[in-house]
Amino acid sequence: MLLAITVNISRVVIVGAGQAGAQAVFSLRQWGFEGSVTLVGEEAVLPYERPPLSKDFLKGALDESLLFFKTADWYQAHTVELLLDVVAAGIDRERKAVVLGDGRELFYDALILATGSRPRPLPLAGADLPGVFELRSLADTKRLREALQPGRRAVIVGAGYIGLEVAAASRALGVEVMVLEAMNRVLARVAGPVVSEFFEYEHRAHGVELRMGARLEALEGDGALSAVQLEGGERLSADLAVIGIGILPNQELAAQCGLDCEDGVVVDRDARSSDPCVFAIGDCAKRPLIHFGRSGRLESVHNAIEQGKLAAAAILGRVRPAEDVPWFWSNQYDLKLQIAGLSLGHDRIVVRGNPANRRFAAFYLREGALLAVDAVGSPMEFMGARQLIARGAHPDPDALADPNIAMKQILDAAIEPHSS
Repeated sequence: MLLAITVNISRVVIVGAGQAGAQAVFSLRQWGFEGSVTLVGEEAVLPYERPPLSKDFLKGALDESLLFFKTADWYQAHTVELLLDVVAAGIDRERKAVVLGDGRELFYDALILATGSRPRPLPLAGADLPGVFELRSLADTKRLREALQPGRRAVIVGAGYIGLEVAAASRALGVEVMVLEAMNRVLARVAGPVVSEFFEYEHRAHGVELRMGARLEALEGDGALSAVQLEGGERLSADLAVIGIGILPNQELAAQCGLDCEDGVVVDRDARSSDPCVFAIGDCAKRPLIHFGRSGRLESVHNAIEQGKLAAAAILGRVRPAEDVPWFWSNQYDLKLQIAGLSLGHDRIVVRGNPANRRFAAFYLREGALLAVDAVGSPMEFMGARQLIARGAHPDPDALADPNIAMKQILDAAIEPHSS
């Protein structure tokens, strides 16, 4: 049930100008909100898409102008106040004011925190050397792209999605690439062994050197990076290094003003925090995951868009928009990996198709219920699995494994959804 916050709101302030913050702006105006909307962003550029930063934009295959969601004229025409290159330094919840770094105050009736996340720092000597990169912003990508010159040697620390995408883009630019991963396979935290083995083969086939169970001890260089040292003493030459060991939610602003935080700002299904006047969306928010019976953070475009809409709807007193099964994607070389659901806690993996043909899907089940799918070059399996997961379905594993049985047939035969 919506709270009284939805009544007489005339001022909305949004802190964070990424995908989630921008979506909240778009939804508020699309749904007829006529009050003031102020969007505060730390970067000096208009809100833009981040997924291409580790893919086509990094390779130079996408023009910068295509990254931006809207032009400056759109924000002006829709009377959205943009405060770019501005830091939010604090929140006074009693006075309902956001305090900016320069001392100005923005008063709000509803506040949306879309503060995003930041790369997890590498706590090692030499991590601050020139030539050591992290990838989160447009400026980060521009600096990295300039460094990715043919024949140079890049060491990528971390074999998650970002690390592997950067590896693929770097190889396309003619850079020698070594990937270091502390665990025993790539994508170990997010995918099953079949998917890991497939991408390991693909990267090696494209000339990437993969080192599993490799842990860094230091980054070395006299004025700039020249080598990395592994535990055990092995020293590897490197012209640059890219650190991709995960991200941390930017929850400090919320925590400082007393909002409930636990690996993110804790919110309800409407993206409302422990203060009914304050919402949190995107990477910084820990939300109920209704299809999985638990809470968690989701780092995805889907989540940012969905939560932007949820917060806007709650502020306006609209019916809550539908909450979709989480979905993600990754482009590496000419391959498209599509993921639906969350595989954590699975007890069975069913593979459909042949990885050797570069078209297959891995389905993750727990006690018969479908939790997630990793689909490589298999859009029908991806789309069908999304619907099955949303239903809470227990599909026939033998049917899932048989590519001659259409996903629609499996969907039609699915067990009725469990109550939640």
